[in-house]
Amino acid sequence: MKKKIVRIKDIAEKAQTSKGTVDRVLHNRGRVAEDVRERILKIIKELNYEPNLIAQSLKSQRTFNIAVLSPDPLDDIYWESPLKGIEKAEKELRQYGINITRFIFNLHDEKSFILKAEEVTKEVPDGILIAPVFYKEALPFFANWKSLEIPYVLFNTQIESVDPLCYIGQDSYRSGVLAAKIISFGLPQPCTVLIAHINEDIPNSAHLMTKENGFRDYFGQNDKNSKYRLVVKEINFTEGDTLDVQFEEITRQDPELAAVYVTNSKAFEVASYLERSGKTNIKLIGYDLLLPNLDYLNKEIINFLINQNPLGQGYWGIHQLANYLIFKKDIQPIKFLPLDIITKENLDYYLDPQ
Repeated sequence: MKKKIVRIKDIAEKAQTSKGTVDRVLHNRGRVAEDVRERILKIIKELNYEPNLIAQSLKSQRTFNIAVLSPDPLDDIYWESPLKGIEKAEKELRQYGINITRFIFNLHDEKSFILKAEEVTKEVPDGILIAPVFYKEALPFFANWKSLEIPYVLFNTQIESVDPLCYIGQDSYRSGVLAAKIISFGLPQPCTVLIAHINEDIPNSAHLMTKENGFRDYFGQNDKNSKYRLVVKEINFTEGDTLDVQFEEITRQDPELAAVYVTNSKAFEVASYLERSGKTNIKLIGYDLLLPNLDYLNKEIINFLINQNPLGQGYWGIHQLANYLIFKKDIQPIKFLPLDIITKENLDYYLDPQ
């Protein structure tokens, strides 16, 4: 049955009092006789009254300032998608007084992050959405924001030692387990499986280490996986260069290399090498629906992509802050996004036609 909307007028009529008196009871302000207050509260409970928070927020005309602290997409195109999600949420929530200021930092420069985080703190926003890729440098800011009672939401990287309003993203450990399970199907035994961290500051990348742990644990669960040799490599190269020399050395040292797991969105870098070298029999799995990744997925040089939904991370991060600040909702501390497995065959279902 359709639930009837209960209005303040309905409560006032049943309590035989004015709407103004009911309003004072609801907002706990002004003087109301105790017997009248108790009668109104009893009726509110009986009628299961729920305040129209959307209407209240529109009436208040208050502005809520949210700061976004995110890496520059010019450093890595992956970060373009969360900013698109933030923009989408901003358009939807503007009518409720949401105002967003973006603080963009250099993905490869801790000092740039610290500078931008200091700027955010000086603004004293109502809420903060942050991708804490420099998590060690972020810890003092988390403590400061907590003392200032500024709620903050983490996206992309979960940090268990802090107390954000919410984390938005994937379960990194289960993501690693899933990648291992997918890539293990049809592998020859014995063989080598490579875990590749490409152009990442690993000591500052807690989520990548968690993915690696999940991947390793899957292969260590039972005896059938004992014939797989896991190798971990950090592969770094400058912009405009390639990983060819390093990967050529890896394949020379490990002729039994049969699969590669790229822990971030740069699987296309490995795919490019495999295509040029003709070593397309090596299975490859990575993350994210970036255009170069999609090209190699369609060529089936990348076999699988796990979609981390970066657009959704930015979008839901802003909505969680709005739910807390405007609509006074209880926020669950973790919002895990689905682990979507993308192949050439189902790719079209995940592409935005726009």
